[in-house]
Order: sequence, then structure tokens, then C-alpha cells
Amino acid sequence: MLTGSKKNRNLNQIVQYGEQMKTKGYSAPSVKKAFKILYAITEASNGLGISDLSKKLKIGKSTIHGITSALEEMGVLVRDPLYKTYTVGYSLLELCRTAYMKIELKDLARKPMEKLMEKVGETIFLGVLNGDHVTIVDTVESRNEMKITSPPGTRLPLLAGATGRVLLSQIEKEKAKGIIQKKGLVRYTSKTVTDHRQFLREIEKAKKQGYAVDDEEYMTGVRAVSAPLLSASSPPAALWVVGFTSTLDDQKVKTVIREIQETIQEIKQSLEGTLKKGLFA
Repeated sequence: MLTGSKKNRNLNQIVQYGEQMKTKGYSAPSVKKAFKILYAITEASNGLGISDLSKKLKIGKSTIHGITSALEEMGVLVRDPLYKTYTVGYSLLELCRTAYMKIELKDLARKPMEKLMEKVGETIFLGVLNGDHVTIVDTVESRNEMKITSPPGTRLPLLAGATGRVLLSQIEKEKAKGIIQKKGLVRYTSKTVTDHRQFLREIEKAKKQGYAVDDEEYMTGVRAVSAPLLSASSPPAALWVVGFTSTLDDQKVKTVIREIQETIQEIKQSLEGTLKKGLFA
């Protein structure tokens, strides 16, 4: 989103940076029942059986059986063969651990991001690879009247600009190829890379140099510098600086590259210190 003073709104009143989640009317009753089952099981110290869950939640046994069987197949629940009761499985623990790590990453990165914004004067974003797209985890807005901004939770296309390249540089090459082939490369501007081989070369380049630059590839008139937040115990994450070409010129891009890499190191040291304390063990 582009915000600015009233006198400048005749230029561009609103520019959406990313896609915010849209509210839909469908309530997904099966999903709600699945979560009710999970909550009930986690609250029971010795687990619960199908009959117990049916009585407690007032849901039919056949429905309970279908949902618990699916959750057991995915490793979210574990069934005791002797007592026929369900307890939480390792897949759910892994999911909770990953979500917790993302929250912890946001907390540890906030102050370094604020310092980076003060140094470069542009908006700073922290995001993670979330399936086939990028999810913004945190934002520190520029103090400029005209600025790029989007709130946490906003989704960005993975195969557009610098951030997608540095995130894909953190996963296996064959997996990255598969994502590119499945999703396809969309042309957002005249500078968007749409050739698969060139895009893969750009990913390798980002991996080698430790950063990537987006020169109006995703939005016309907008530049970005992104760097990967490499950590063996975290999901692929990245930090990036976004600004207009009028303020983020070639000379400033060089400064941003240096400053963002220093900020990355500061965040990584905080993460490593946290890991050593055993918070993620």
C-alpha cells in the first residue's frame, strides 16, 4: 500500500503491495469439528476414545471416527491399540514448534529491523516461505510521507522479485524447480523474469552472493533488496527493504545491501543464542 500526504494523492492514491487474506463465507464445519476434537484430546491427560469424544462434543461417533482416522493417518493423532484412546501425535508437535519459531523470529528481529529502518529510511519487511507463497510476518514502516507498506499476514507471490529468489535459494534445487514448473512465471512488469532457466540462475546467484535485488520486477517504480535469514532450525525466512526508485537509487542500494546483511547477522546471533538456551529443544 502506498500512503502519503493529501497533496500527493493525485499521483497514486493506493498501491497494494501483496494480497491480503480475503474473508469468505464458507465455515468449513469439518475443520471446526477437527479442532474441537484436538482441543478436547489435548485437555485430557490420558487421551480420549471415540465414545468419550462423542459424548463430550455431542458429535456423532461415525463423524468422530472419520475425522480421528484422517488425523491419525497424518500423524496428528496417535491411537493406543490397547485402550483405544487418542493422544497428540508428533506431526502436531512439529506444527506447533514451527509456528512458535516464527513467533520467536518476529520478536527477535523487531529491534534490528527498527534500527535498519532508521539507517536506510525505507520500509523493512520480515517474511517466511509459506507453501507456494510468501507471508509477511512483520513490517517496520518508513517515516517518509510516501512509502510502501503492507501489514503482517499479507501474501506475496513467491515467483516475483528478490524475496522469492532468496527464499527458494534456501531449499533443494529440485524442489525449487518443481515449484517454478507448477506455478509458472507471471509477468508483473516489463522487467519481470519469465524465463525458467534465467530465474533458476537468479536463484543460484542469490544463494552465492547472499542477497538479491528487485529492480521494478514486481511493481513498476519500486525497488527492493532482500537477504536470506539462514538458520538450520527455522523455516526459510528473509528480510527485505522496499522503496521507490526515486529514493532507492543505485548508490543507496549498495548501502542497503551492506546494512541488511549486518542486520541479518545480528538476528542470526540472537536466534543462535536462543537455540543454545534450549527453547526449541
